[in-house]
Amino acid sequence: MPASPHPPSPAFVEFKNVWLAYNAELQAKGQYAVEDINLSVHEGEFIAIVGPSGCGKSTFMKLTTGLKRPSKGNILVDGQAVNGPLKISGMAFQAPSLLPWRTTLDNVLLPLEIVEPHRSQFKQKRQEYEARASALLASVGLGGMEKKFPWQLSGGMQQRASICRALIHEPKMLLLDEPFGALDAFTREELWCTLRDLQAAQKFNVILVTHDLRESVFLADTVYVMSKGPGRFVVKRDIDLPRPRDLEVTYTPHFTDIVHELRGHIGAMRKTGASTAITQ
Repeated sequence: MPASPHPPSPAFVEFKNVWLAYNAELQAKGQYAVEDINLSVHEGEFIAIVGPSGCGKSTFMKLTTGLKRPSKGNILVDGQAVNGPLKISGMAFQAPSLLPWRTTLDNVLLPLEIVEPHRSQFKQKRQEYEARASALLASVGLGGMEKKFPWQLSGGMQQRASICRALIHEPKMLLLDEPFGALDAFTREELWCTLRDLQAAQKFNVILVTHDLRESVFLADTVYVMSKGPGRFVVKRDIDLPRPRDLEVTYTPHFTDIVHELRGHIGAMRKTGASTAITQ
C-alpha cells in the first residue's frame, strides 16, 4: 500500500477502543451496535466510511458528534474528550431539511442564531453574517438565490444550501450522512466537485458516510470499510489518487481498481461475515 498522504501529526479525531450498546440491557447481554472502534484522523483529512446497511455507520457519526456516549472507550476531537454535542462540527444529511417558511439565506443563517458565541451577537452582527452567508452561497453556485424559498429550489440546490448551513459557523469538522444519495447521478457528481472545492479551500475535516463507493474514492483521502453489525472497521484504504481530482479520474483504470477492491471486501463480508482484523 502507498503511504498515507498525511505526515504523522496529533490526531484531530481519535477513537480509542470504543464500544456502544444502545442501552444497559443490551450491554449486559453483550449486544453492541459498534465494537472495538479505533481510529486516528489527521487535521484536515477527508475520510469516508462505507459498508453494508445496518453496519453502524450512522451510529459512528452520532458518537463522533457527541450525540451518543460510548459504553466503553474514549473519543477525542481536537484534543478534547467528547462528552456532549460538539459546537465545532457541522452536519448535513440525505434530506436537506430546510425550513419551508424561511428563505435560503435565513435557512443558512440558522446555526448562527443558535450556536454561541454567534447567538448572543446575532442582532449586532446580522449584516456581517448575511454577507458571509451570501458569499458562501455564491461559492456553491447559489448566488442570487438568497430570497428563494426551499420549494423554489431543485433538490441539488437544496442540498447545496444545506451544506452551506452546516458550514456557516465555520466548523472545524463537517459530518455528512449520505448527503447525495437522493439525487440523480449528474447532480450528485456536481456536488462532489462542490464539496471537493470547499474542503480544499477551507481545510476542514470531513467524515462522509456513504453507500456509493465511487463517491468515497473520488472524495476521500482514506476509506474505511465497516463490517456487518456489530460494526467495526475491517479495512483501511488510503486513496493514492493525486489532488486536485476532477471527474475524469473516475474513468481511469486505477480508480476503477480501487472501487472494485472495496466492493470485493464488502461482498466477501456479505458471504462470510466480518473479518476481525483491520487490513490495508
